[in-house]
Amino acid sequence: MQKKKFDQRKSEFEERVIELRRVTTVTKGGRQYGFSAAVVVGDKNGRVGIGTGKAKEVVDAIKKAVQQATKNVIRVSLVDSRTISHEMIGVSGAAKVLIKPAYEGTGVIAGGAVRSVLELAGVKDVLSKSLRSNTKLNVARATLNALKDQKSISHVAKLRGKTESEILG
Repeated sequence: MQKKKFDQRKSEFEERVIELRRVTTVTKGGRQYGFSAAVVVGDKNGRVGIGTGKAKEVVDAIKKAVQQATKNVIRVSLVDSRTISHEMIGVSGAAKVLIKPAYEGTGVIAGGAVRSVLELAGVKDVLSKSLRSNTKLNVARATLNALKDQKSISHVAKLRGKTESEILG
């Protein structure tokens, strides 16, 4: 008998687990345990997404979260393919995240879930501060909202009826 080979295709996204929790459901028959996972996926080239998944096993929860994250991928406009175009505050629930563009060579000055989202989005130079809540999933979503609300230089030029060179000035 010949063994079947699995067609394991390489994903275009890199994935990072930002939170993994054991959850419990109490029923008449006793406690039932499961797992909840929050995952960030990105191609380090301007595309990033967040997803969550729940299952009885860790691997299945992560797999579900990755599937949801790849469905929710957004495109982020980067300046010189290294930083964001302007300062922004993102909000999700009680979490608030401030992100600022930085000079070349600064690196990603961020912690926890914010760092994961920014690195997988392909941002290389940025300053950030997590304000108010520190729930990992809400902080990651707030960072994604801040990235989503970024306006590219070409978009701003189009709104003002000018060219990019006039704006950069």
